[in-house]
Amino acid sequence: MDIWQRARTFAEEAAKRSQELTVEAARRSQDFTIGSSKLSDIVSEASKRSKEIAAEASKRADQIKVEALKRADQIKSQIPASALSHLVDSSSTPSTEVLPEDLEKFGVTDELREFVKGITMNTFQDFPLEDDSEMSQIPTVSNVRQDLTEWQAIHAKLVLSTVKEVSKLRYELCPRVMKDRKFWRIYFILVNSHVAPYEKRYMEDAKQTTSEGVKDAVVKEISTVGAVSNTQMAGKNPKSKSPTSSTTEQDLDVFLLGDLGDSDDGPDDGDDGFDDDFDKI
Repeated sequence: MDIWQRARTFAEEAAKRSQELTVEAARRSQDFTIGSSKLSDIVSEASKRSKEIAAEASKRADQIKVEALKRADQIKSQIPASALSHLVDSSSTPSTEVLPEDLEKFGVTDELREFVKGITMNTFQDFPLEDDSEMSQIPTVSNVRQDLTEWQAIHAKLVLSTVKEVSKLRYELCPRVMKDRKFWRIYFILVNSHVAPYEKRYMEDAKQTTSEGVKDAVVKEISTVGAVSNTQMAGKNPKSKSPTSSTTEQDLDVFLLGDLGDSDDGPDDGDDGFDDDFDKI
């Protein structure tokens, strides 16, 4: 009897527990459904808001574009047509082209281009040459140090504008790694065998031109001095000839006619003495 009572009690408790679990499961499922619905609403709201923001941004971008075009038209209307044409011409005009004969004259040859392709940053960094601190104040004009010779300065400008390897090396090294003066000193030492004949020829031509110019100036100066001397002599001769001629003519008159001033105008001392002697007698 006790067993049946216990079994019945256990069955009742199991049924009650099962009912409670069912109710709990139903409640949690409902809560989950509500949560999912809320999450869906949140996602939907975020998507809607994103679309609104995108539409507003697109609208604002269109407004900015229209405003920029209006401002550009206003600025364009304020600039004279001549100034606009000048700007267009200056922008479309290419830079002065370097002539091949200039490149040849200053040693920018194909051999040099091939040689500098093998030069790297390490070549400059490992080169045994110290910076000259006392020369650091020398100014740089057009990317070229002013302590270079005339030929070297022109060569450096041509190399920077026509040989991209050298231009790139200088950009990467100066002034972060080394000073500009040290860069060009190392460069000209490295390329000396390639550029020395061209520099020597340039210096000889310049020396010859200078000598010819000095010679022409001296000849011109001598010619000018000679012309001035001849002009001065020609101007002095008439003045010196006139007194001499008049003096000669005067002497001739005195010789032929005698000194009229002494015989006629002066006192006759001889006659006075003769009269005195005559009175004494």
